[in-house]
Amino acid sequence: MNRSRTAALAAAALAALTVTACSSGGRNATVTDASGPSFTIAMITHEQPGTAFWDRVRAGAEQAAKQHNITLKYSNDPDQSKQATLVQNAMDSKVDGVAATLAFPEAVGPALQRAQQAGIPTVALNAGLDAYQKYGALMYFGSDESLAGESAGKRIAGAGGGKALCVVHAEGVVSLEARCNGVRKGFPDTENVQVNGADLTATTSTLQAKLAQDKAISYIVTLDAGVATAAIKAKESAGSQAKIVTFDLNTEVVQAIKDKTIEFCVDQQPYLQGYEAVDTLWLQLTNGNDLGGGGPVLTGPSFVDSSNIDRIAGFAAKNTR
Repeated sequence: MNRSRTAALAAAALAALTVTACSSGGRNATVTDASGPSFTIAMITHEQPGTAFWDRVRAGAEQAAKQHNITLKYSNDPDQSKQATLVQNAMDSKVDGVAATLAFPEAVGPALQRAQQAGIPTVALNAGLDAYQKYGALMYFGSDESLAGESAGKRIAGAGGGKALCVVHAEGVVSLEARCNGVRKGFPDTENVQVNGADLTATTSTLQAKLAQDKAISYIVTLDAGVATAAIKAKESAGSQAKIVTFDLNTEVVQAIKDKTIEFCVDQQPYLQGYEAVDTLWLQLTNGNDLGGGGPVLTGPSFVDSSNIDRIAGFAAKNTR
């Protein structure tokens, strides 16, 4: 599998899009609207309640499920041991395939490996680039988070730099740490700050205090679109002149880029991650395709800024970008 196939499937998926994303409150989605063999695929993520990012992952997964006569069972838990249990439960229920995030590879990876050893094909998405092969997953769909962070850091450095604050919104998630480490590699004068992304009010207060304390901060880098809105409020309250950069895209970030309150977004294309994960398992189940030989499929980093926001805004409104 390669990027050209990814682009082709993404275009086909968008052209056929008829799914409206489920709210993050529901735990299972059943989508069947095609002929051919019927399969059940489980998708298990580390989704944190209230994080809209995962709605787009699910929208992509549901679109692929609809096209391929698949019953999609989605579940999630930000607690690593509970996520591992969800993977084990999916295997015990005899699903035909499993797609899982490996934000906590040492906890979730062994459960995913047991599924693979039981003859259930597995893929990783969103998190786990460095670990998916160790645990027997056929493929990984997501961003190289270190590369994405470094690319953002270099862009900040090229714009004049100063000092950057990198906001980690979920403790212990390897992909988030990799992003900030990458930012620091591209722009060494970067400091991390830990917040609770599930509590945006507290996040705003923490960032406001940090900005008020350290006037040298010229860039705030958030790793989640929702946290970016908290950073905007914190900046305004602190009277800071810091510029805001974020990872991930939503309708609020689209408008903020248009309004120039966010400089740019580093998009990992979550819809594509969900779509490709389910589509690849379907190809393995129906045609025996071995897609691991080409290495991981990177869905990012893709930069969104004032130069391309008008073209992308329509896709974001459809919950596909």
